[in-house]
Amino acid sequence: MNILVLNGSPKGEYSITLQTVRYLEKRHPEITFTVLHVGQRIRSFEKDFSPAMEAVQAADALLFSYPVYTFIAPYQLHRFIELMKEHKAPVAGKYATQLSTSKHFYDVTAHRYIQDNAQEMGMKYVRGLSADMDDLLTERGQQEAEAFLARFLWNVEKGYCEPCLLSSANPRHLPVTVPMTADKNKPGDVVIIADVRKGDMQLQSMIDRFRAVLPLKTRVVNLQDFPFKGGCLGCFNCATDGKCIYKDGFDTFLRENIQTAQAMIYAFTIRDHSPGSRFKLFNDRQFCNGHRTVTMGMPVGYLISGDYGVETNLQMIVEGRAQVGSNILAGVATDQENPDHAIDELAASLVYALENQPAQPQNFYGIGGMKIFRDLIYKMRGMMKADHRFYKAHGQYDFPQKDKGTILKMYLVGALLSSPKIRSKMGNQMNEGMIGPYRKVVEMEEKEK
Repeated sequence: MNILVLNGSPKGEYSITLQTVRYLEKRHPEITFTVLHVGQRIRSFEKDFSPAMEAVQAADALLFSYPVYTFIAPYQLHRFIELMKEHKAPVAGKYATQLSTSKHFYDVTAHRYIQDNAQEMGMKYVRGLSADMDDLLTERGQQEAEAFLARFLWNVEKGYCEPCLLSSANPRHLPVTVPMTADKNKPGDVVIIADVRKGDMQLQSMIDRFRAVLPLKTRVVNLQDFPFKGGCLGCFNCATDGKCIYKDGFDTFLRENIQTAQAMIYAFTIRDHSPGSRFKLFNDRQFCNGHRTVTMGMPVGYLISGDYGVETNLQMIVEGRAQVGSNILAGVATDQENPDHAIDELAASLVYALENQPAQPQNFYGIGGMKIFRDLIYKMRGMMKADHRFYKAHGQYDFPQKDKGTILKMYLVGALLSSPKIRSKMGNQMNEGMIGPYRKVVEMEEKEK
């Protein structure tokens, strides 16, 4: 079998993910692993896609190999998938799977992104392997890599693959009306970060209506206009001082023109089950902020053109980003159904969020994600100095072992419950004891009224 490895890491041969492929290659000399460094050579493939077409044509199966960058695959692999679709790469009917490395921060959304696009191109997708960055260094990790390949080969032999999860619904783009407005002296500062491509009048109309009905001053940053020199390289040059290795000025522009706003609105047309490669480039390059939630408390909202209602993975990314960043998600306006009302509601909700700053506790998306970052930064604080200072200053090192009072109480409760005689005498006292502090809060509120 000839497996074409699409190495999405911008580091090429220095990719940690690729080392797992190299390990399997040594273990299985009967299989040909052909590596295409799509992450490192993306500019070359944009100019001439024919070498990739030849490699795809010769392959029996495709293996997407990449590190997880900000919820999805790196921008470079994202862009390569766009090129595959543009050039109608002959992949229909071929088997595909994926191998990623990360600290398991939203690896699920990255894997679903690859699956959706592979199946959309007609490939027979087999469940991939999401490994920790250090898994290959352990015997267990090596065994899991072996089991992953064995299962993939078994599926190919049997003709099995994952069911397609894509919706057959056709996206609707209902028309948007833009009201006339002469009020140019609005207060405030709301930045609209958009990916408006040439001829995208639908998204432009959504932005125009939002700007007209919002009683606050807005400004638009069109990502198509920013002179990006390239995607994030994962080089960690920014780890100590937050300065990006690129000289295109994006890190300064981000901090002085975007993060200074009162609120942020993201505007895009759904492409390839995502906000598109330009937004991925923008999101990846924000790694100059490391893992620091520098916009915490800032309201955010979305203007999305496309069939957002069936894009469950994209919905998770939208909510997850707000949750991890401790942002107030003011809402998502789409053009699927009554877009004028949806846009007006988003505008009103954004104003409410700015005026009231409603406290929003994090759910699993936010708490789970931040615990991963907390542990990662604590272990790597010697290198990620800027992140470490930020986490200390904002009390994000909330390790459970520091809550010694609760731990001691639980030992005492556990000792009592271990005695059958005491348990039989307690009756409903356990429930009364647990609910007692909460009842006091309710009673205090009643007394104050």
